[in-house]
Amino acid sequence: VAPSTPVCVVPSSAMTGTVVELSCKESEGSPPSQYQWYKNGVALLEKTGTSSARTPNITYTMNKKSGTLLFNTVTKNDTGEYFCEASNGIGLSQKCSVKRMQV
Repeated sequence: VAPSTPVCVVPSSAMTGTVVELSCKESEGSPPSQYQWYKNGVALLEKTGTSSARTPNITYTMNKKSGTLLFNTVTKNDTGEYFCEASNGIGLSQKCSVKRMQV
């Protein structure tokens, strides 16, 4: 079953240095969807703890299975327009509407 349009939860504002979690979920896809977050139209990289190419300016953890995007300490650089895309290999991938987060 192709995914339905996901529901994104993006805070409109966040305080610098706080923990912020963005979430994305859709319920109809079977097999379960994988979620990809975008910031200002650019796909965010999935950061894994064992990656040798750890970039120091990545301040978030993205979980493609649960759809969460977690910022341990947000900075002004994290301000932007976010949306996520759900896909499971069946039908078209679905995006939620773009939401702006101001830090």
